[in-house]
Amino acid sequence: MDLKRINEKVSVAGQIEPDDIASLKALGFTTVINNRPERESPDQPEGAAIETAAKAAGLDYVAIPLGREGVTPEMVDKTRATLEASAGPVFAFCRSGTRSTTLWALSQAGQADADEIIRQAGEAGYDMSHLAGHLSRT
Repeated sequence: MDLKRINEKVSVAGQIEPDDIASLKALGFTTVINNRPERESPDQPEGAAIETAAKAAGLDYVAIPLGREGVTPEMVDKTRATLEASAGPVFAFCRSGTRSTTLWALSQAGQADADEIIRQAGEAGYDMSHLAGHLSRT
C-alpha cells in the first residue's frame, strides 16, 4: 500500500486489499472511503470484503464510486459530509489515488484556498491544477 498523505485529515492510495485494513487502523485512520467502482478490473477485491474488514476493525466505511460517468455534485457532497463527520483521519482509495484526490479537492472548494488545495495535492504527488476554476468557487 503506497499511502500518500494530503494533509493531517486525509490520505489516499491506490487499490487496497482487505488485509490492509489492520495497517490503516494501526495508523490511526477512523474512516475508509472507497472511490473505486465494483468490477472495474478483474483483479480488484470486492468492496464488500473491504467493508467487512473495515467494520470488523471498528472503522467507518463509505463507498463513493467514481467511474466513467464522471464527478457528480452528490459525490462531492457525500465526500465533504464524510470528511466532516469522521472522528479522525480519513483514508480514501481508488485504482491509483487520483480519483480520491479529485473528490477530496472538489469537496474542499469554498472551504479552503484553491492554491492551498492544489499545493497539498501536489505534495502528495497529484496534480489538481486543472481543477483551479472549480476550486475557486464558493
